[in-house]
Amino acid sequence: MDNRQHDDEMWRDPNNWKFGVIYFNPNDKRTFVLKRNPIFGITLNFANPKSYLFLVIFVFLAVHFPVYPK
Repeated sequence: MDNRQHDDEMWRDPNNWKFGVIYFNPNDKRTFVLKRNPIFGITLNFANPKSYLFLVIFVFLAVHFPVYPK
């Protein structure tokens, strides 16, 4: 089994989804994964510390540099 196939199996496992919407899998090294319904884009793997760093940076930028029409 290749790595991508293994990642897909972990992604499909319902035990890795908290409340059906939060992906939390410490065995999956990816920071970004597809949502359960891939049509809706990507989500973060909250078991990966990089996801919290990304979230903090995103919130910081959103708060300090809001986009307002002139």
